Amino acid sequence: MLAEDIIIRPLLTEKGYDGIADKKYTFVVAKAASKTEIKIAVEKLFGVSVESVNTVNCKGKLKRMGRNEGYTPDYKKAIVQLKADSKAIEFFASLS
Repeated sequence: MLAEDIIIRPLLTEKGYDGIADKKYTFVVAKAASKTEIKIAVEKLFGVSVESVNTVNCKGKLKRMGRNEGYTPDYKKAIVQLKADSKAIEFFASLS
């Protein structure tokens, strides 16, 4: 997989904003991606050095529209911790 296929989008939540000061960034990633692939993709795309990667498989929520019901899509979330001497990711710099 290419790095652009592994990192789908940043996940911008209140809990995610709290981690930006500690150089922890949250991304939605491809379900089939491993921690090693995520680490290499983040280093390649953003030019930073990654210390660790934690992943979570998130189940979709049940949603209803009248009498019809269904689930939102499942996704995989990755929390990426950068090394202390690494530069910050520029995209998140304006958010903190």
